[in-house]
Amino acid sequence: MAKTALITGITGQDGAYLAHFLLGKGYKVYGLLARRATKTTWRLKYLGIEGKVTLLEGDLTDATSLIRAIREANPDEFYNLGAQSFVATSWRQPQLTALSTGLGALNCLEAIRLTNPKIKFYQASTSEMFGGMPEYPIQSETTPFHPRSPYGVSKLFAHWATINYRESFDIFGCCGILFNHESPLRGIEFVTRKVTDAVARIKLGVQKDLHLGNIDAKRDWGFAGDYVKAMWLMLQQEKPDVYVVATGKTTTVRDMCRIAFDYVGLDYEKYVVIDPKFYRPAEVDLLRGDPTKAKNILGWEAETDLEELIHMMVDADLKRVQDELKVAR
Repeated sequence: MAKTALITGITGQDGAYLAHFLLGKGYKVYGLLARRATKTTWRLKYLGIEGKVTLLEGDLTDATSLIRAIREANPDEFYNLGAQSFVATSWRQPQLTALSTGLGALNCLEAIRLTNPKIKFYQASTSEMFGGMPEYPIQSETTPFHPRSPYGVSKLFAHWATINYRESFDIFGCCGILFNHESPLRGIEFVTRKVTDAVARIKLGVQKDLHLGNIDAKRDWGFAGDYVKAMWLMLQQEKPDVYVVATGKTTTVRDMCRIAFDYVGLDYEKYVVIDPKFYRPAEVDLLRGDPTKAKNILGWEAETDLEELIHMMVDADLKRVQDELKVAR
């Protein structure tokens, strides 16, 4: 029999790619859809799967709606990808971030415990939990955590809650500590997409410059389409565990800008403007993951390098902006 999966955050970048991947594996896929998110199904449409998944109304902050969703979907696997996931917003809305990102995961775990503890659970943890401490230039599953934003703190709560429920109630709970992963489906507020969208608009003459904050921050960037496979692989193992999912390479925002602008024949230095309003209250200067465990146990490796990823995103944004201009005419 085909397996069934329930995905929170299905309308987000990771949720859409994961749904696409699971459908390819023959899964029946359900997704939790908050009423406020009904206009964000464009990612599912982009991947050609909008009519192939079943959307259930519910919200991570409403435990009873999660219980109803589990009863209706009766999933073998539950992927919690829903969250307030933008770091900058977490400073402006810390309570909302804590409720959806932190308490939301706890609500998922409680719903599983109360309905069917045999459901396998995946928690989307994040490299932001590490905080980029200089004494730990490469982060692995054993690196100490030191989150430097309300988002990172909330994710750390969800991470430890998953481990606690695994140890306390024997729930098959896995945590994927994913480092930065991007795609043409990335939200425009995230720096990679902000850059590639600006490159497209500047190239097509509808934008003059690009305002950024700390462009010397270093990140470990991969392709979201590669990373969702690691999520699935974790739930196929005999025992639940924690895995870092990353490329193992780090690049500055500055170099990422250079790659994107070079691709369309432009010099980034002529267009990038450093704007203090985009600096974080507490900066994370360096994130670089050690994916050795994921490679050795899951057999997983990143398949898409950064240059290929950025080119893919620029191409997609060029098409989007060109389509916008056609409509405007």
